[in-house]
Formats: sequence, structure tokens, C-alpha cells
Amino acid sequence: MKRRTYAKSLLAAVIASAFSVLTPALAWEPTKTVEFIVPAGTGGGADQMARLVQSIIAKHNLMKQSMVVVNKGGGAGAEGFLDVKGAKGDPHKIIITLSNLFTTPLATGVPFNYKDLTPVRMLALDQFVLWVNAETPYKTAKDYVEAAKKAGPGKFKMGGTGSKQEDQIVTVALEKQTGAKFTYIPYKGGGAVATQLVGKHIDSSVNNPIEAVAQWRAGNLRPLCVFDDQRMPYKAKITKDMSWNDIPTCKESGVNTDYVMLRGIFMPGGVTADQVKYYVDLLEKVRETPEWKKFMEDGAFNQTALTGKEYADWVAKAEKLHEGLMKEAGFLAKK
Repeated sequence: MKRRTYAKSLLAAVIASAFSVLTPALAWEPTKTVEFIVPAGTGGGADQMARLVQSIIAKHNLMKQSMVVVNKGGGAGAEGFLDVKGAKGDPHKIIITLSNLFTTPLATGVPFNYKDLTPVRMLALDQFVLWVNAETPYKTAKDYVEAAKKAGPGKFKMGGTGSKQEDQIVTVALEKQTGAKFTYIPYKGGGAVATQLVGKHIDSSVNNPIEAVAQWRAGNLRPLCVFDDQRMPYKAKITKDMSWNDIPTCKESGVNTDYVMLRGIFMPGGVTADQVKYYVDLLEKVRETPEWKKFMEDGAFNQTALTGKEYADWVAKAEKLHEGLMKEAGFLAKK
């Protein structure tokens, strides 16, 4: 009886061993809570996108472990970037990046470079819109710029997110193109910028669509132009009379300035290919949900989405572009 039992056990072990050889090991997946870093304040475009991703993952049970969003916007996002840089090899930490991925180290000299991180996926590109308070008389970008020029240098206040970041780069480009001169006032996030414009504490902003759409829908803000070479494609009405597609490009309005911003995901350096693939696949599932598609349309995003070498090459080119823009604006840190 003992021999028979032993033989059965031995056979079971042999079969199990055979299956372990034939069956590939399970791909990597998180074993604890994933920390999703936002290198910006609450309420802005990056924060909204990160929290949407988190909610979609939870709602559709796309990940066994939980995900928590953490805002680390100090130093124009340097706090968040340095945190992830210091987490080398940790696959339980991801970060959503704006173009401050490039502008922050260039402007501050903080010891960080995008090469300290691992590219995962470009989720989208974000637009910039010139906004004014709806109670002002300005109906076109040309009207507004002419009023700013007539008022004199620095009389009109332009609100934006951070100093020497994307919003101020767009503002400087606008000044150089038109001859107007604004007093630029930085805030911690796009949500705060929209609130300040509604309250008439500033005269205009260059907020992303998603950061001001609620105030536009409510009739408090008015979009004058989009800083791109073509109109946004979304034709569903946001207000009674206008869709995103109805907003002219700034070039159409006589202001030949364009700029789009990255909304991308990175991991710390030193992670494995399997760990990167997990998040690439996870985020693709997120992009396929109706919640994501609605968010893309509501926020008028450019839905370009890249991974792998294409994404890495895009990031490398974008760094060179931003270095040139910031050098021209005089925003580079002194060495």
C-alpha cells in the first residue's frame, strides 16, 4: 500500500514538473498598492487625467491591487520627478508627465532628466486655448491682443500654471508674435487659474481645454483661439452655440502661435520589460473604456498614443524642442 501511494506521489510530482516546464511563468503584476504620482497641483489637467485613470481601473477591476494618486507638485513638479527618480527599480510607482518633464530641469537646474525614467505610454497630447472672462467685450484673439497692446506693457494679466513652464512659454510666444506684453501670474494648478479668471483677478489664461470646460459650459469663460495649426475635431456642442471645433486656431485669428503638451506615463529607471508591458497593456484597456473616450472628447484632446521606441523617440525630440523654446524665452537655468 505504501509503495502504491509512493508511486502515485512520484507520478504526480513528475506530471507537475512537466507542466511547470511547458507552462510559462505568469507575467509580472503588482503585488502591492501602486502609487500614481502627479507632478502638479490638484484640479489641473494632469491631476484630472490621473484620477480618471485610477477610477476606471477600480470600476472595471483592471488591476488586482489598488492604485492611489499622490500630488507632488512642489518646485514646478521637481518634487514628483525626484521622488520617482529615487525609486529606481520600483515597479509599484508610475508618474504622469506634462511638458514639465523637460521645462522643470531646464528652468531650475534640478538634478533630473527624462532619461532617469522609463517611458511607458503616451496617453494623449493636450491643447492650449486662450481664454477670457465671458463678461469682457473680446470676441476674437485679435480683439484681445489689440486691447492689451493699447493698454500698454504689463497692464493685462495672463494667468498660468507655474513659472517658466508650458503656460508661460505659450505666453512669451504670444508676446513675440503680437508685440503685446502681459504680466504673467503663476498658480499651482489649472483649476486655480480658471477660478481666478472667473473672478476677474486676471484678464486671460492659456489653460488646457479640460481645465476650463466647466466654466465655459457654465457661461463664465469664453475661448478665443486654440494654439494649434488645425482646429480641434470635436463637433458636439459644449455650450448652446459652440463646440470645440468652432474655436478658431490662433493662426486663423492672426496670432501664428502653436504648442501642444504631453500627457504621458513613465516608470522609474531600472524596471524590467515585463513590468513596463504590464502598464502598457493596463493603460490600453483604460483607453478602450467609454469613460476614457468621453473624457477625450470632453477635454478636446489630441488622441495620439505612442509606446515603445516611437514614444521614446518622440520624447527625445520634444526635449530638444523645449530647450530651444526656453533658450529663446530666456528661461534656461544659469550654469
